[in-house]
Amino acid sequence: MSVAENPNRPVRWHRVLMLLPLGIFLGLVVLFLIQLNAGDPSLVPSALIGHQAPQTTLPPIAGLERDGAPVPGIDPADFKGAVTVVNVWASWCVPCHDEAPLLTQLGKDTRFRLIGINYKDDPDNARRFLGRYGDPFIAAGADQSGRAAIDWGVYGVPETFVIGRDGRIAYKLVGPITPENYETVLKPQIDKALAAKS
Repeated sequence: MSVAENPNRPVRWHRVLMLLPLGIFLGLVVLFLIQLNAGDPSLVPSALIGHQAPQTTLPPIAGLERDGAPVPGIDPADFKGAVTVVNVWASWCVPCHDEAPLLTQLGKDTRFRLIGINYKDDPDNARRFLGRYGDPFIAAGADQSGRAAIDWGVYGVPETFVIGRDGRIAYKLVGPITPENYETVLKPQIDKALAAKS
């Protein structure tokens, strides 16, 4: 049968081809809306949960001192034997400024160690940042190349990790610590890690 004998056949395919992009677009909109309403965007799953913290050694932030002594960098051995909270931050990161008072509050809790990874930052700016808000970290490593952040699976600063006594990553918070997620998510995750046996 020729096209001339069946004029409806090409028209149907033409309509399907015209409606296909609209169908794809509507499908993408539905997926977007589902993801948008799926919950807290800071709860991005991490492939590293349950795995050992990356064995990345980082030098200290140049010139950073506390009580006249240099603040140490990061040694992978720091993550064994005690619960550790690791915060990835930078002075140029606006949300990092917002979460700084909460990190100061976290740093006063002696049940765990608070360690900072300073991401792609100028040492002078990093020192000024900590001078302005206070330095809550017992150790702060300089990740000027960004390689350590890749090892940790960082999506963007700030991010915070809870490391158990066994040196394994127990939890990851993407985005800034806020009063709300501190009380409802981060603090309970820290408490859970503290309660766990190594």
